[in-house]
Amino acid sequence: MEVALVTVGDELLAGDTVNTNAAWLGRELASRGVAVERATTVPDRIDDIAEAISEYHRRYDAVIVTGGLGPTHDDLTMAAVARAFDRDLVESEEALDWLAENGGYSHEDLAEGTAHIPEGARPLHNDVGVAPGCVLGTVYVLPGVPAEMEAMFERVAEEFAGEATHVEFVEADEPESGLLDRFETLRERFDVKVGSYPGGTVRVKLEGEREEVERAADWLRANVTAPEPEE
Repeated sequence: MEVALVTVGDELLAGDTVNTNAAWLGRELASRGVAVERATTVPDRIDDIAEAISEYHRRYDAVIVTGGLGPTHDDLTMAAVARAFDRDLVESEEALDWLAENGGYSHEDLAEGTAHIPEGARPLHNDVGVAPGCVLGTVYVLPGVPAEMEAMFERVAEEFAGEATHVEFVEADEPESGLLDRFETLRERFDVKVGSYPGGTVRVKLEGEREEVERAADWLRANVTAPEPEE
């Protein structure tokens, strides 16, 4: 299964808010064997959001959109999803009933537009906040507030599945450029995916079937300079 992530918000592009949602979703999906093929951040503009959704809906098995839900002036994601699918925005009676039963909100308590979702969409109830998300086709629309997004994703997590792979990390106390010969040997001798992440040391990520990854990790540990153990 291949998925694209679309995170919405001017504050993300300006650096006012760190985009933790994309990282969290990437880890969750990878643990389920789902490949995240694209992660895009777009501003609070209906045209930009709708364009990203339309493109990725054609190319990938599912699209997860986070951010821009609610009734305020910059909450435009539901309108953008409706535009991408040429639907009207309608008030969800199911969402209103759930908010009344589980949150104690009457219709009069809610700002206009709180429960509006694209026509024909399945509402996703918000266990932590107020504004609902939704699913339309293979597009999943979740809140931007991390706690709300994570709780709502759990409602649909079982709809994302793939072939899980095994991952191991090996640390090397060598320059990344000095490891190129070892990387080449890994790719020649083992059926694993190799990634490297430099920092104080280089973290080498090996991914594939468990037995093959374990063999590759053992070989690599024997052929790199390990970091000195911390005292």
